[in-house]
Amino acid sequence: MPRGQKSKLRTRERRRQAQVEPQNLSSIRGCIDEKVLIMVYYLLYKYNVKEPISKVEMLREVIQMYKNHYLEILQRAAEHMEMIFGLDLKEVDPYRHIYILVNKMEASCDARLRDQIEIPKTGLLMAVLDVIFMQGNCASEEQVWEVLNVMGLYKGRKHFIFGDPKKVITKDLVQEKYLEYRQVFNSDPPCYEFLWGSRAHAETTKMKVLEFMAKIHNMVPTAFPSLFEEALRDEEERAQGRASAKACIAARARARSSALASSSSHSKRV
Repeated sequence: MPRGQKSKLRTRERRRQAQVEPQNLSSIRGCIDEKVLIMVYYLLYKYNVKEPISKVEMLREVIQMYKNHYLEILQRAAEHMEMIFGLDLKEVDPYRHIYILVNKMEASCDARLRDQIEIPKTGLLMAVLDVIFMQGNCASEEQVWEVLNVMGLYKGRKHFIFGDPKKVITKDLVQEKYLEYRQVFNSDPPCYEFLWGSRAHAETTKMKVLEFMAKIHNMVPTAFPSLFEEALRDEEERAQGRASAKACIAARARARSSALASSSSHSKRV
């Protein structure tokens, strides 16, 4: 074959490859994105059944033919677990590559809150409560969505775990009284804002929400001085409230005891 014709064929082949490669890369990227979602489901399942997670199992059950992208898939899934669910992936056996999921909310979330809401919703709720707290205990809907967008949650876009995130925060958690969602007074067109609901006040505290936020960002609560001071005041007010309630109960008990004693003494004299 003449040299000029060979050169033309090579040029034509390079052009063909240049057209095919972006399509292949796009296809691979889409498959990797899907594997990340599957990995998140898999990690949530392992957390719920309280089983350790091994690299061997992840390769077999999730990664399969995408072994070259294992680290990327695992890292992206781990970031999703931490950001949205407050679950931290920890390697406990570096030789066999065994992992466990540690709940960052265990120390910073009241047991009643964890028991009442499944893990995915608890992480989402704590994130919204945190936004409200940071915005002076009342956050606009726009401020809440700015944070949720960073977490990969968008208004009007179905999420692979939560479904419709707007329904979760404006209806489900509102009906359960964990959030209050109300129209801003005299707003035209109507604007809405979020506040803590009565159950949120009863089942968690500002300090616990601050601790949760700090753990997510690998920081300490004192890294947010003004919020930490407000959380401390809230703790003191709650302690005073509990002390007052105990004192009131004790006073009622003493009064009842005195009344019974007086009644018994009167009966004996009669």
